[in-house]
Amino acid sequence: MGFRIWLSPPHVGDDERELLLDAFDSNWIAPLGPHVDAFEKELAATIGSAHAVALSSGTAALHLALLLSGIGRGDRVATSTLTFAASAFALRYVGAEPVFIDADAATWNLDPELLADELARAESAGAPLAAILPVDLYGQCADYDAIVPLAQERGIPVIEDAAEAVGATRDGRHAGTFGDLGVLSFNGNKIITTSGGGALVTDDEDVAQRARQLATQAREPAPHYEHAEVGFNYRLSNLLAAVGRGQLRHLEDRVARRRAINARYRELLGDTASLDFMPLLEDSNAWLTCITIDPEVAGTDREHLRTHLVARGIEARPVWKPMHLQPVFADCRVRGGEVAAGLFERGLCLPSGSALTDAEVEEVAGEVASALASK
Repeated sequence: MGFRIWLSPPHVGDDERELLLDAFDSNWIAPLGPHVDAFEKELAATIGSAHAVALSSGTAALHLALLLSGIGRGDRVATSTLTFAASAFALRYVGAEPVFIDADAATWNLDPELLADELARAESAGAPLAAILPVDLYGQCADYDAIVPLAQERGIPVIEDAAEAVGATRDGRHAGTFGDLGVLSFNGNKIITTSGGGALVTDDEDVAQRARQLATQAREPAPHYEHAEVGFNYRLSNLLAAVGRGQLRHLEDRVARRRAINARYRELLGDTASLDFMPLLEDSNAWLTCITIDPEVAGTDREHLRTHLVARGIEARPVWKPMHLQPVFADCRVRGGEVAAGLFERGLCLPSGSALTDAEVEEVAGEVASALASK
């Protein structure tokens, strides 16, 4: 249906239009071009990474990150169960098997203690895990102080899925820079967007150049089309990179606005006995404001609240359905799972777009309160 208030719509302005028209008027319409080069440099500088490779999607970046990390058929990789499916899909693209790790109730991110237990169990069973792929959920970084040492002790890579966390930081470092490789997304619903689009970030120049080659159909440096291996059509277009450059100029403002929206929801709904908010880390980008409903206290459930909002033209979505509950991954190992399952059962994402007005935030909060009070 056509919602009046969307969950997380694009927020664009004059800068994006100006740069997009510049790309159009220059006739750099095909993939690659000066705006791609500039976007990569500006993005890398913004997040404090040496290199950024602009790609067609965050999923493409995940796929390349796994290939560049040497992950392939038969490898087993620890990853978050509470997340969007792209993280696990990319593992299957390279023939690897996900090992799902439950969420930590205090942060909703991958539980480092369960991860440590699973790494030790796998080693004792003679089938050590080949990598760790944590997800920075709903805009806040996972606990890399705990995760990275576990990987370093074993000499395995950390691939940081920061698709939802552009603009977030932890201890002064930007999301996407904690692992050996980082993955960002600029999908239409993210903090900043290039319509579709994503990026692979790394401090290794050779890795960045290798990613660019694979993403450009693995074309060899020859005047004709020469291919020594299978490549992919994963590069971002010059037009979309121009939009991304305009968006990047406003990243701090977009993050600040989402944090303000989250804070306002808490002011308006914080005293509701049947409702809790996702714990918010100080440097989260507050991509989506998420709540949970206690059905015993509320006398109703998350789905009643969601349909109440939808009927009033307000888009709201359940928290991610855990990967270990998805039919496509039913045969995969999971460590824990109860926390993530409970969050999915009770959790709801509220409209959080940075273009949301104060009046719209208050309307949404009022409808949430009304739905819960009517039961």
